[in-house]
Amino acid sequence: MTLIEIVVLGFIVLETLNVVTLYFFPGSRYANAIGVFTAWEKSKEHPEIHAFVKYLVYWVAGTKLIFLLLLVMIILYADNTTQRMSVVALIIATVTFYWRLFPLMRTMDKNGQITPQNYSLTLGVMIFVFISVFTIAVFIS
Repeated sequence: MTLIEIVVLGFIVLETLNVVTLYFFPGSRYANAIGVFTAWEKSKEHPEIHAFVKYLVYWVAGTKLIFLLLLVMIILYADNTTQRMSVVALIIATVTFYWRLFPLMRTMDKNGQITPQNYSLTLGVMIFVFISVFTIAVFIS
């Protein structure tokens, strides 16, 4: 098993836990679910808004699931070059977190809309670590 395969399989395992959490425990504060956002509980006061928020959460979970299954197929059937280029694509896609999501999370964090406080920084560091591991795997493989 190559380093790329090990890194991608590790990512698949972690993200699968996230998908399970989003589908079955969306209000959790673990596995990057949305319970950290105070708006999750507030949305329950308005059934129409809460239904829309749940729809978006399940849509994200479904999108992640499609993506994860594609990664499984790449690990199982793709040659080394395709696997490597897939990880480069994964790096580029993951970096986009810092373009829109991170600034939005930082603002919500600063406004007290995320619990625990500074969770946005924790998530930002965690995603940076993922990107770093992916990058190392691409250059070492």
